[in-house]
Amino acid sequence: MAIEHLRNHIFRPTPGLCVCSRRLNTAIFDGISLSPLKSLKRTNIAVKASRKLKFGVRLSLAEQSPPKSTVDVQRLVDFLYDDLPHLFDDKGIDRTAYDERVTFRDPITRHDTISGYLFNIALLKKLFQPDFNLHWVKQTGPYELTTRWTMVMTFILLPWKPELVFTGTSVMGINPVTEKFCSHVDYWDSLKKSDYFSLEGLFDVLKQLRYYKTPDLESPKYQILKRAATYEVRKYFPFIVVETKGDKLSGSAGFNDLAGYIFGKNSTSEKIPMTTPVFTQAFDDETSKVSIQIVLPLEKDMKRLPDPNQEGISLRKVEESIIAVSKFSGKPTEDVVCEKEKQLRSNLIKDGLKPKMGCLLARYNDPGRTWSFTMRNEVLIRLEQFTLD
Repeated sequence: MAIEHLRNHIFRPTPGLCVCSRRLNTAIFDGISLSPLKSLKRTNIAVKASRKLKFGVRLSLAEQSPPKSTVDVQRLVDFLYDDLPHLFDDKGIDRTAYDERVTFRDPITRHDTISGYLFNIALLKKLFQPDFNLHWVKQTGPYELTTRWTMVMTFILLPWKPELVFTGTSVMGINPVTEKFCSHVDYWDSLKKSDYFSLEGLFDVLKQLRYYKTPDLESPKYQILKRAATYEVRKYFPFIVVETKGDKLSGSAGFNDLAGYIFGKNSTSEKIPMTTPVFTQAFDDETSKVSIQIVLPLEKDMKRLPDPNQEGISLRKVEESIIAVSKFSGKPTEDVVCEKEKQLRSNLIKDGLKPKMGCLLARYNDPGRTWSFTMRNEVLIRLEQFTLD
């Protein structure tokens, strides 16, 4: 009976208790501050029936199972899929799904009420043009859901309107009594530690405010899946290029022939709008075979494009692919590009990703009209078997 009483005492839900099975340093709900439970696997409670007994009864909490939860977790999963996409639009999120005393933390922000959390969202909408993309929602504990997301925020107060990119996960604790969310803790992929207050997180924000000159021209469409400290992982959607043989990654051999094609030297004399960037692609690690490419406007159809007049120029559809990208400024000399490619490949392997052979260089600017420190250049490496799990 003593053991049964102890079991009921440990696992009986406490009104006003926010349960989050991991990560949260302090759970706060309805004015109650609770330190997280230590690992049950390392904790043994000795129950002595009597001091006169020569033995004790040891109860391993790791071997016990709490009563089955009555929370409809799938309903909350479905709710988040429907609700979170409204995070920054006029509809907004449904505040009734959260306890009034909800703990919100990210590396540079904290609030302990739903009103404070909503104020933070409203402030971001004043300073930025935010674009939030929810990738998935999963149950990761008895009273815990985890979401994965990408958020791109255009800072409208600066003349060059820099884009700040954050990707990561949010761990959301569920109150088993109210069946509402009582904690929300964000973890950024770009940081080693996401605890509040993070100087690393502040620096991560500030470094994204730097100026890159990106021409106001059409570019291939992509979705940012993950942003690490030194690179992004993007999903590029299909696009068409006109290409010819190049000489080296940083070279411009063949560019004038491609420019001639889009300026009317083709089978129908059609003039095609200029886009950005210009790609050079190495198909092996020794850069023994290089092509130079100009991206064609997205509305163009492969079957309706005019044929090139010049031999050696061809049209090719680039299929959807997952690509790791490292951005840098300055003049993209061959040595610089090769070093950037080497660093990117090394970081990808260190992070457990699988880079494919070869790479691309993307140059967004006219080198004759752009200061080198404002140039936007990117080294790209295709990935295989990438997932966001």
